[in-house]
Amino acid sequence: MPGRHGPKSFLPGIKKKIYFYLQNPNNLLFMDAELDLVSRCLKREAASQKLLYQRYAPTMYGICLRYASNADDAEDLLQEGFIRIFCKLHHFRGDGSLEGWMRRIMVTTALNYCTAHIKNNLEVGLNEVVSSATFSEDALSILTTEEMLRIIHELPVGFRTVFNLFVVEGYSHYEIGEMLGINENTSKSHLHRAKVLIRKRLAAIGISDK
Repeated sequence: MPGRHGPKSFLPGIKKKIYFYLQNPNNLLFMDAELDLVSRCLKREAASQKLLYQRYAPTMYGICLRYASNADDAEDLLQEGFIRIFCKLHHFRGDGSLEGWMRRIMVTTALNYCTAHIKNNLEVGLNEVVSSATFSEDALSILTTEEMLRIIHELPVGFRTVFNLFVVEGYSHYEIGEMLGINENTSKSHLHRAKVLIRKRLAAIGISDK
């Protein structure tokens, strides 16, 4: 599967990263601290493992909430994701941030959860779709996090997953298709339908996307 950045953008990205750390010495200290924490976790130090969990669990839980159908499922995803993180921790080499590395594992865990539901639910709610409608993500910016999550949770699981991957995580339709086992056009269709349903929900609570 292609990466999120093509070959031409790889080298400039590395240069930007080097420049970023050179201009911000504290970031180098933070990276050293992350690697030290990982090292102590790999030695099975319970206090360090607890610190890792407490430091990153709130962010990872936010990711799980976007994909899960409810808070209980999100909690289960969080626990499963951290089990995978601790099992794979020896693979972390410090090439990027620890949070970014953990985030990818958590998203993969969430996708595994979603794909178990998607095949039987992709067509749920299609009769509610108004195909001529449009939607701007800017309309979501005036909502609280809780309101936004509630609206996203109301989407059928297939639409919700594509919406999260495309709008929130920044994956392309090609990449989403590869992840979910659907074609590119299906991904585009689900995104459009997700936007339509969100637009209808926003209109119902008096928020215009114009």
